[in-house]
Amino acid sequence: MKKICMISFVLHFAAAGSGCASGNDKKAAEAAPAKVYMTRDISPAGMKAVYEALGRKAEGKKVAVKLSTGEPGGNNFLQPALISDLVKSVKGTIVECNTAYGGGRAKTEDHLKAAADHGFTAIAPVDIMDAEGEVRLPVEGGRHLKYDIVGSHFPEYDFVVVLSHFKGHAMGGFGGAIKNISIGIASSAGKTWIHSAGKTEDTEKLWSSLPAQDDFLESMAEAAKAIAAHCGERILYISVMNNLSVDCDCDAHPEPPRMGDIGILASLDQACVDLVYASPDEGKVHLIERMESRHGIHTLEHAEAIGIGSRQYELVDLDK
Repeated sequence: MKKICMISFVLHFAAAGSGCASGNDKKAAEAAPAKVYMTRDISPAGMKAVYEALGRKAEGKKVAVKLSTGEPGGNNFLQPALISDLVKSVKGTIVECNTAYGGGRAKTEDHLKAAADHGFTAIAPVDIMDAEGEVRLPVEGGRHLKYDIVGSHFPEYDFVVVLSHFKGHAMGGFGGAIKNISIGIASSAGKTWIHSAGKTEDTEKLWSSLPAQDDFLESMAEAAKAIAAHCGERILYISVMNNLSVDCDCDAHPEPPRMGDIGILASLDQACVDLVYASPDEGKVHLIERMESRHGIHTLEHAEAIGIGSRQYELVDLDK
């Protein structure tokens, strides 16, 4: 399998190798659609197959595995049994930040209890990255955000593996990798900063500071760009399309899924969105309505506009 030294960061993930192309080869690589690897096998073996297809290894003294530990009460989050083998193989630490909206993960002690109750502390260390404060990462070319506010532990990690559960979301239309690295890596204040499109960092003022919908969606893309710039090539993405509820794992009482599972992708969100639309499952209308009613696709449009990816890709079926 040819390795290409190129990452189309936010809209889909390209297979990226350890050697960089140069000259005409580099231009050709930049012009080629990114490869998005997919399997329908939603199992530990499927996770491993997608990871290995990327041709890259998560390396470093400290490897972060970013996922949602799931709000207490919900059960659609990525299950430890599914991800355990991959997390252990990269010697990863599961990382999260506290929420900005109350609930069972707003305080570090409660968040760690939720992670334990959901089985995550049994498979890897869990680090609530804003337990000791936060740091700012610059956003270049943002319309709303000049900086992103993330947990202070985040810069300590040498590599980030982003494990995302693709599903609906009450505010964003869908939640996938972009939400996982923007809102998910943001501290409590950072979550407020994104949700308010740069109006406030005060969690007490979150719900009274909500902006126009597109401004919020654009702010998610801009916060993701800050993570992109910080990590460079030291990041990879795996998205799992199962338990496809219209509600996010941050919801304590999510609606049950109305459509069947699809698979695992080495990808960010554009390919996942496309697969929902292409699904023969009639239940997809519920998730599509959620995405369209929140104008969710605009997150991808803005991400492309600010220069952190292309929405073009080549889907590579690992099952064939």
